[in-house]
Amino acid sequence: MKFNPLIPELYVLNFQKSLHFYTEVLGFKIEYSRENPQFAFLSYQNSQLMIQQEDDNEIWHNGKPVYPYGRGINFQIETHETEQLINNLKKVNYPLKMDLKESSYKAGKDFYAYKEFMVMDPDGYLLRFSQPI
Repeated sequence: MKFNPLIPELYVLNFQKSLHFYTEVLGFKIEYSRENPQFAFLSYQNSQLMIQQEDDNEIWHNGKPVYPYGRGINFQIETHETEQLINNLKKVNYPLKMDLKESSYKAGKDFYAYKEFMVMDPDGYLLRFSQPI
């Protein structure tokens, strides 16, 4: 298995609820997991992230997390199946933060266009799924 150079690790309030959301609803794959503390390394297409049950280990925190976690950040996750993801979320009546829309971004002289939507995970982390057009 190849590890990406940057892999976010997200602390979660309810590990089983978050694991279900990422794997059963969004389709992430469990690459490996541990029990104490509860932890899972997940992958989705070319993206990777880790989730871990919230604990009191102050070494890994800048302060006690407060819901919604991840304030001030959103994770852009490239996908080739935005419509399928939205259908999966709708099947379980999971709310979207932003409906599917087309966006374009300028980078130097180039423009990049995406179909994208946003959803908050059970802990308040904002996920932006983007499909290149």
